[in-house]
Amino acid sequence: MALRSIDLFVIIAYLTGITLLGAHFRKKQRSLSDYFLGGHRLPWWALALSVVSAETSILTIISTPGIAYRSNLTFLQLVLGYLVARVVVSFILLPRYFAGEIFTAYQFVEHRFGRNLKVLTATLFLSTRVLAEGVRVFVVGVVFRTGILAAVVAVTLLTVFYTFEGGLTAVIWTDVVQFTIYLAGTAIALLAALHAVSGGWSGVSDVATLAGDKLRVFDFHFNWHEPYLFWSGLVGGTFLTSASHGTDQLIVQRLLAARDKRSSQAALLSSGLVILGQFSLFLVVGVVLFAYYRQFPPTRPFDRPDQIFPTFIVHVLPAGLAGLLTAAIVGAGMANLSAALNSLASSSVVDFYKPFFRPQAEERHYLAVSRGLTLIWGAVLIGTALLASRLHASVLELALTIASVPYGSMLGIFLLGALTRRTTATGAFLGALAGLVTLVVVMLLTKVAWTWYVAIGTSMTFIAGWAMSLAGTKRPAG
Repeated sequence: MALRSIDLFVIIAYLTGITLLGAHFRKKQRSLSDYFLGGHRLPWWALALSVVSAETSILTIISTPGIAYRSNLTFLQLVLGYLVARVVVSFILLPRYFAGEIFTAYQFVEHRFGRNLKVLTATLFLSTRVLAEGVRVFVVGVVFRTGILAAVVAVTLLTVFYTFEGGLTAVIWTDVVQFTIYLAGTAIALLAALHAVSGGWSGVSDVATLAGDKLRVFDFHFNWHEPYLFWSGLVGGTFLTSASHGTDQLIVQRLLAARDKRSSQAALLSSGLVILGQFSLFLVVGVVLFAYYRQFPPTRPFDRPDQIFPTFIVHVLPAGLAGLLTAAIVGAGMANLSAALNSLASSSVVDFYKPFFRPQAEERHYLAVSRGLTLIWGAVLIGTALLASRLHASVLELALTIASVPYGSMLGIFLLGALTRRTTATGAFLGALAGLVTLVVVMLLTKVAWTWYVAIGTSMTFIAGWAMSLAGTKRPAG
């Protein structure tokens, strides 16, 4: 992006302000509960906005308008699955998590199936989170186009600093600010585009009607190959979000930070209404930009849909406002990054360091180790982002696909632990292996849409794990 001086000033002011805000919470960090769960003092509404902020990446903001620009509003069918999943997690998994004092989702697996399976699930989280988050950090550098190395290092160091100082409390409150900024910025961009289109919304509606089904939300015909149909969206979105919000420490950590089970459920369920409104806004922006560029064609065609919204920001919005929108996009990246840093550190300390290396140390020792690991994970993510900058786009897409593969097996293990009593650790492990193998075969040998992947992996893990457990318990001794 070729940013003007005033835009750069706005971005620098934002980065400075958000860093100082996060660092302000250092004095409240006296224990692991303070550092990783905010001392259970955080209000449910802040946790709800933080959940939405954590699941909204830079890619979400710049790519979702491109989906509607290229097709229509049927992506919202996937979002309906996000809403159903929140009900599933709220009433199946959260009551189990709040039955005792836990810091990570994987401690639930340990309580149900033992240490070995906890190590497996926690290791899957650490490895896939580093891969996915490293690519997202790389995108922060791409946004500036003034030197990927400089942008990645600068944004990461600032985020590491306030996460290091303020722990989850800093992460939550900076998330709230960043959510407000990127949502308000997107709304301002929408109004600017509507104002520029001849006839306003009526003009947009006319262009969309002439283009076909641009405003279509539901598509009830069925096949296995298209991702944004009603059933593939509803089922796929339900399983995908049940996995991300029920088994991924990135989101679960926020839910565990609530004051009690009811507050946690309120945070998760209300975040569903926010996420529906947010995606509706992003998609409407795409439709409006479609009408705008029909009336004011770009100097050259867009190579990719994710170029459309950033191009409008830089070349159409007035100076200062473009800086605000760019700051909003960077803010989404920082929110993702801070969430990843704190969740990676929490799992590293609670699932590995404390039980295996120093089980009886004082709280101040664990707090120091947590901060040290925050620094280490920051360095790892910078390295991963720089590696991503050297890879071809198709390789990056493959890496992100690989990172999502274990979600099905992870959710299957958690559901086996929550819904069955006779499933054994061995049965759950073999079921997870069967789920992984099945999903890899489906991905390599069929054209099934990606929205079905987590559903397939979860179903196979659950069925195979339960069946193998029953077979094992019925086997006669001898």
